Amino acid sequence: MKSKSIKELLSTDFNLQEVTVNGWVKTFRSNRFIALNDGSTLNNIQCVVDFENFDEALLRKVSTGAAIKIKGTLVESQGRGQTVEIQVSELEVLGTSDPDTYPIQPKKHSLEFLREKAHLRVRTNTFAAVMRVRSALSFAIHNYFQKNGFYNVHTPIITGSDAEGAGEMFRVSTLDQKKPPLNEDGSINFKEDFFGKETNLTVSGQLEAETYAMALGKVYTFGPTFRAENSNTSRHLAEFWMIEPEVAFNDLDANMDLAEDFIKEVITYVLENCQEDLQFLEQRLLDEEKTKPQAERSAMALIEKLKFVADNNFKRVSYTEAIDILKNSTPNKKKKFQYPIEEWGTDLQSEHERYLVEKHFNCPVILFDYPAKIKAFYMRLNEDGKTVRAMDILFPGIGEIVGGSQREERLEVLQEKMKALGIDEKELWWYLDLRKFGSAVHSGFGLGFERLVLFTTGMGNIRDVIPFPRTPQNAEF
Repeated sequence: MKSKSIKELLSTDFNLQEVTVNGWVKTFRSNRFIALNDGSTLNNIQCVVDFENFDEALLRKVSTGAAIKIKGTLVESQGRGQTVEIQVSELEVLGTSDPDTYPIQPKKHSLEFLREKAHLRVRTNTFAAVMRVRSALSFAIHNYFQKNGFYNVHTPIITGSDAEGAGEMFRVSTLDQKKPPLNEDGSINFKEDFFGKETNLTVSGQLEAETYAMALGKVYTFGPTFRAENSNTSRHLAEFWMIEPEVAFNDLDANMDLAEDFIKEVITYVLENCQEDLQFLEQRLLDEEKTKPQAERSAMALIEKLKFVADNNFKRVSYTEAIDILKNSTPNKKKKFQYPIEEWGTDLQSEHERYLVEKHFNCPVILFDYPAKIKAFYMRLNEDGKTVRAMDILFPGIGEIVGGSQREERLEVLQEKMKALGIDEKELWWYLDLRKFGSAVHSGFGLGFERLVLFTTGMGNIRDVIPFPRTPQNAEF
């Protein structure tokens, strides 16, 4: 008999049918009631065992964490909390679990403890819910782009260019670390390395995606990226996933339209398809916030916050206007900001971004036309010569979630910017070729997938929304 998922069984309208189900034991009470879960849903199915019909030695193997196979009759449940249950006729233990050493016991565990058990933490309700939402978001992202005429491009993970200009990259090398070949000046001779040059793990697929946008029109990447930033904050990972669309012939306004429409649709998809998990995560968040001082509690519950983004038009505000608002704000005048706003050109911090979203405009905000000196070299310079056609999308509770721009399509201007920043044209000759052969206005943006999952699930630490977090001094599993 073909096995069915617990999600299927719990949603069925009929009973008195013979079923087969596989899963992991959550609890086994009174040698009679097995709470079984297979990961397909937050809810367990109750399996009722008549212990007189089973060998005592077999039942002793049915402990928390054990994998079992059950055959029986699906019947209307007599207990509370479920509509159906299984009257067990056959029970097979597929994999035992030592009850004395199994770390995921049916009790509350700290998130810090569970990070140490990342290979098992998805068996908890919290992480199972987070990862199902993550999966739904991933599907919604691909679905959005595919139905809107975008082509998925797999950009390189190993690269010889630094798209962000940050220099915080992981080196890829096969050279002997103890005795690398050296040049006459004592520097490492990368010509003898595997690729014949210095290479790193990518921080972004944007530059390569641009090349495909200038041939296929509309493309997107969705892949792993890496940053060797020695940061242990709740917002940083060394390995993370990026969504990066690039569109030929789109200017900044069209880019903002695309980003807003995209975000609203993927969040709406999760609201419609992950109600059970979102309700659980919302309640978890509400319980957690009861322990916090009133001033530190979120203004909105999780689902309300998601609807807030999905249902509200994003307010578009120039960087210059935002600086004026922040300079004249009460927190700035009363020196409540950790980073006071004193002059135009300041790089905004999360506290400033959240003030604009949560206090001033009370809706998601898109800031545009940033100072050129705080943005990347590839962003299109405005006619004023001091700002670029950049845009960031700001969300409640998280600040910046999207960064994008209209790209600099003028060869001479791009060359001047690269020269001023000390970027070698020989390293990006192919990128400059795009400006020589059929150059055109084009735009794109980047969205850190884990930040989107963080926002959507209400989790407080980005390490808890990726299966196996990579952070400084941590590459376990």
